[in-house]
Amino acid sequence: MNRTNEFAIELVDLKKIFVMGKMVKVHALRGVNLKVRDGEMVSIIGPSGSGKSTLLNLLGALDRPTSGKIIIDGINIAGLKDDALSRFRNRKIGFIFQSYNLINRSTVTKNIELPAIIRGIPRTIRRRRVNELLDLVGLRGKANRKPTELSGGEQQRVAIARALINEPAFILADEPTGNLDSNTGQEIGNLLLRVNEERKATIAIVTHNIELAETTERILHLRDGIVEKETSGLVFHKTSAEKNRISNKSINAYREK
Repeated sequence: MNRTNEFAIELVDLKKIFVMGKMVKVHALRGVNLKVRDGEMVSIIGPSGSGKSTLLNLLGALDRPTSGKIIIDGINIAGLKDDALSRFRNRKIGFIFQSYNLINRSTVTKNIELPAIIRGIPRTIRRRRVNELLDLVGLRGKANRKPTELSGGEQQRVAIARALINEPAFILADEPTGNLDSNTGQEIGNLLLRVNEERKATIAIVTHNIELAETTERILHLRDGIVEKETSGLVFHKTSAEKNRISNKSINAYREK
């Protein structure tokens, strides 16, 4: 997933103000500046009301800022019209949701390839990518299962594969372990680490899970609409060999279930 731009994401003095009635204005974001390198994995944490959800919606091209720039893969999406913004979202952003958002009547394969169908990618290319991603997330033997036949952790693995199918500029994960028990959540965190390592995927994770945040290169602490401080993830800064052992152990343990 290497690209010509050094930064996959750039936020410049990003502000978002919500008008509540005639007199009340809520300053959800007060001037966020951020650069995320191509291939970097970062997490965004903070208390309720810190602006995490607002920032998530702006990064995901689901809302527009009051002012400032949102530059993704070299394009300032804040200035795009609705149709262009929708196309950009499908092509450049891969989403992982807390609630998985899978189509229960469709197979694992159909769920994974849906964004590629919308984009118009030929079937032969779609199926090749699906098979590669099934191997990556450890679900090769469950390609024809329905989501209702899978565990929560398996459904999130499907969601991760779906997020990668269009080879997006970056992956945006919204509380990806929020609906999972601690052991399964750790497996998903390790899988995201593996995706970042093996596919050089740029990943931004919004989470309350400190253990998950520690697997990322940088942790951005959001409070009152600004990035209050920035720290380093302890797990991320292990050696490559140590990280590979962590992610391989997780994948192998899952496959042995």
